[in-house]
Amino acid sequence: MGDESELIELQDQSCWASLPDVCLHRVFWWLGDKDRSRASLVCRKWNQMMYSADLWRYRTITFSGRSSRVHSSEFESALWYVKKFGRYLEHLDIKFLNPYNVVLTKKFQVTMRGLLSCLGKSNNRLKSLSIQHLELDRMVWRNSIRSSFIKSLSFFLKKMGKHLEYLNLKAARMTVEQGCHVLNSLCYLRNESLASELNIEDFFSHHLAVYSSPHFNKTMAMFHNLESLTLNYNCISDELLENLCENNASTLWTINIKCHIHDPHGQVIWGMSWAKLSRHATNLKVNFFFERIMKYERLSRILLQEIPVRSISLRSCYFSDPDWSMRPTLTELLPTFRHTLQKLTFEFNNNHESLDDELHLLILSCRKLFYFKIWAFLEIRFVERILKSQQEGQCALRTLKVRIYTNRYETNEEDRTLREIYRKYRKLISSELNYFVIAYPMM
Repeated sequence: MGDESELIELQDQSCWASLPDVCLHRVFWWLGDKDRSRASLVCRKWNQMMYSADLWRYRTITFSGRSSRVHSSEFESALWYVKKFGRYLEHLDIKFLNPYNVVLTKKFQVTMRGLLSCLGKSNNRLKSLSIQHLELDRMVWRNSIRSSFIKSLSFFLKKMGKHLEYLNLKAARMTVEQGCHVLNSLCYLRNESLASELNIEDFFSHHLAVYSSPHFNKTMAMFHNLESLTLNYNCISDELLENLCENNASTLWTINIKCHIHDPHGQVIWGMSWAKLSRHATNLKVNFFFERIMKYERLSRILLQEIPVRSISLRSCYFSDPDWSMRPTLTELLPTFRHTLQKLTFEFNNNHESLDDELHLLILSCRKLFYFKIWAFLEIRFVERILKSQQEGQCALRTLKVRIYTNRYETNEEDRTLREIYRKYRKLISSELNYFVIAYPMM
């Protein structure tokens, strides 16, 4: 009996030992760092698999903003990882979640200095870097800590600028001088950047009129290969559009623009500047995201008819202004883009006016519209009208997401009607639509 068990054990070992590299690689792919380390001790073949470059090309490093013994190990493991496997990295995403105090920001800054220094020495293949939501203008970032971090980041970008294709510094919230210094680091070696995707949404602190800064426009003139650019409207100027047209027209596909109520957005942009850029960048699509900017007078200054708008998002959260009306935006402004508009997202409190008819007509007029999401006060039958139009071929939606606000605590009646509508159009929904509709008490 003992001989048989030993034979079975030997057969099992030989089976694992002869496991094809493709299968073994797949097993290691799904293991966490600790399990990978343990598995690498099994045999020489498994140890070699541990150092397969494919396993370490993508990495997300998360630092918690709370202090504890568990979280302090995050800083140590991040450095350990980069020292051991940093040379294989191609895509790095770093997250620092809501730092709680100055001690944590100091720990983060020291860790990042070591991490970036080590990575700069050992890595020559990094293509993508994302460090989001640093919020460097918060009080937990002392001036010396902030300056040291920006210095480390700038030095790293100087080294890696010749490789980086994607840089995401969303919500870094720097001054104009600091931000331009960091962006200029990408262009240090050849006086122009090779980056094709750049995300600088909320990169500068709130309330800054970045569009009036010659330093910013001079910095952006160094980017010559942009395919995708994400930024705030307070960065947009005629000069920036001219730079994009001159240096990036052959490559530029997408511009994402966020416009926030707290950012200055009163600058005058000429329609001819947008028209020239659109004429030279023939594949260009522009996506707008408005936060609490809902009045027609403000929107019409920004949404010029010369812009090739692909999507528009209008969000006001739960704020309501009885003097504000959404109707002229729906009937006069947005139909201007009916030939290019593909995505619409609305979130507004229209308790003082009914907009069902206007919304329905807007959907029918935008023949390329495939995504429609709305949170608003609507009649339940609004959904049925949209589905009926879809069934008759009057619109070509692929996604329909609706949250219907109601002033009542209970939504039993609305839920029952929605179930009836769903049963009636179940075949259409299951075959054509990503469909999500609910009634929501807005009290």
